Amino acid sequence: MYTVLEETFIEGYKKVEIPVRVAVVAAVIRNPYAGKYVEDLQPLIDTYSANLGQLLPTKALEALGITGEECEAYGKAALVGIDGEIEHGSAIIHTMIFGNEIRKICGDAKTLLPSAEKRGTAGASIDLAIKHKMDPKVRSHHMSFEFRIPDAPRADEILVAVAVTSSGRAHPRIGSLHSELAAQGEDQD
Repeated sequence: MYTVLEETFIEGYKKVEIPVRVAVVAAVIRNPYAGKYVEDLQPLIDTYSANLGQLLPTKALEALGITGEECEAYGKAALVGIDGEIEHGSAIIHTMIFGNEIRKICGDAKTLLPSAEKRGTAGASIDLAIKHKMDPKVRSHHMSFEFRIPDAPRADEILVAVAVTSSGRAHPRIGSLHSELAAQGEDQD
């Protein structure tokens, strides 16, 4: 397990009224399919999706010191070691059981979790995409968070991460997609 907490107090040379807080919690697991092709990935899903879907957001909320209801945005990622396939990480994070656990823990959130997945060596970074948990058109919460663990993933490992935030970006000024669509006279649904 690896936890990172970032607090932003100044952005763009201006103090932030309330600090922007982002927590990422990752688990590094052994990839049983490293170095070989396996058609059926269901055992990987069964072993990790529900457990990590519960554990990672719970630990991230604890790191922020907030409840799931207070969480405003989230994201997920999988970084697969070089002897594995990106599909191995995707199998874990792109299941309803993984996503539904996170949405439930984050205050019965409604939106799809934005995601990133790739293959890399130990110390490789991954940018977790983050979006508002209830409305994907709220642009103030569109952000990314660069994350890495110095010694993971090794060739036969998978790093699975979840990010949660206490707010959107500092000093958002671009407005929501709702208002832009309304200004163009377009249907917002």
